Amino acid sequence: MYSPEQENISTTSSTKVPVKYGELIVLGYNGSLPNGDRGRRKSRFALCKRPKSNGVKPSTVHIACSPQAAKAISNRDQHSISYTLSRAQTVVVEYTQDSNTDMFQIGRSTESPIDFVVTDTVAGSQSNADTQSVQSTISRFACRIMCQRTPPHAARIYAAGFDSSKNIFLGEKAAKWKTPDGQMDGLTTNGVLVMHPRSGFTQDSKPGVWREISVCGGVFTLRETRSAQQRGKLVEAESQELVDGSLVDLCGATLLWRTAEGLSRTPTLKHLEALRQEINAARPQCPVGFNTLAFPSMRRKDTPDEKQPWAYLRCGHVHGYHDWGNRREEPQREGRQRECPMCRARGPYVPLWLGCEAGFYVDAAPPTHAFGPCGHVCSEKTAAFWSQIPLPHGTHTFHAACPFCAQQLSGEQGFVRLIFQGPLD
Repeated sequence: MYSPEQENISTTSSTKVPVKYGELIVLGYNGSLPNGDRGRRKSRFALCKRPKSNGVKPSTVHIACSPQAAKAISNRDQHSISYTLSRAQTVVVEYTQDSNTDMFQIGRSTESPIDFVVTDTVAGSQSNADTQSVQSTISRFACRIMCQRTPPHAARIYAAGFDSSKNIFLGEKAAKWKTPDGQMDGLTTNGVLVMHPRSGFTQDSKPGVWREISVCGGVFTLRETRSAQQRGKLVEAESQELVDGSLVDLCGATLLWRTAEGLSRTPTLKHLEALRQEINAARPQCPVGFNTLAFPSMRRKDTPDEKQPWAYLRCGHVHGYHDWGNRREEPQREGRQRECPMCRARGPYVPLWLGCEAGFYVDAAPPTHAFGPCGHVCSEKTAAFWSQIPLPHGTHTFHAACPFCAQQLSGEQGFVRLIFQGPLD
């Protein structure tokens, strides 16, 4: 949800509003987690300038350490990354304070070094009960983002986060190597993937190419499978710097990065609410029951009410809920194939829900299109953008999904233009 200060980002010290670097929004949630946002576990996380910098940068490198020596170095009260090459040899890179950057850490762990706790997204789940049984593939300390404290506040992403002892350990089995300039680098087990959209996050956006980010921020082509031992090729022309609309995949959850500037151009929740009221004010009708339809308030987004618009996703005709064309022999369930009484097209028949997470919209146009098979409604350009984004799924497949619920898209395009019938009077 938007808070008042989010609507108008200020950088002046007189108003005491912290400088906002940007926000991370978890794909698959429609404005909040199913059981509500709590503390560090929520569907969107604002990265703001810290009162005091906490960034770190590499300093001393200790080569050819015995395990005992490596342990002694990593026990010092400063950050370090340990690369275990063999039982007898470990390289430890010490990190020192960097007063120019703020560090934010993301992962599954609820330990204090994690700023934003992320759990596995289960497509279409309405409550946390749906998500508890999943064996998580998200790393406890998945990644870290370093934000430049001075304008233009560049945000750079790195795989792996420091644990409560301020350490990152890359064990014997982790992919690791020495770079041409003699530095160590490596990949985490399931990897951190990033995709920067072309033409920014606008109505002209096009998907970019998914890359893997290393522990030291290098950009690589993808491995054969998510946790393969062999790293991809270094892509020197590309950067780990996040841009408005960059997607970050943690193998179990995908995050969208929105810059403060990008968010200032995004429709506010107030604007989405005004669009909802505008649709309802036009009094769309069900062509079968002639009853007036209305999108429920944005707070009610899980159980359909009697005025709820439903749509045939093959053709886009909007109706109220009715039993017309129900075949008795077919089981009664949402989303099954039904025949549209207007045009006889057969396809899924589902309730429509407004997309309430404003950060997913690429423009402020009216909600005229619905994703299939879930029925989430948004603007045409927003539907077109997400329908062509291949999102990582599992360990080696990609598919387009609804940003509001993470369900895999179906049908020819993955979305359909809605056809409302106005009042007859």
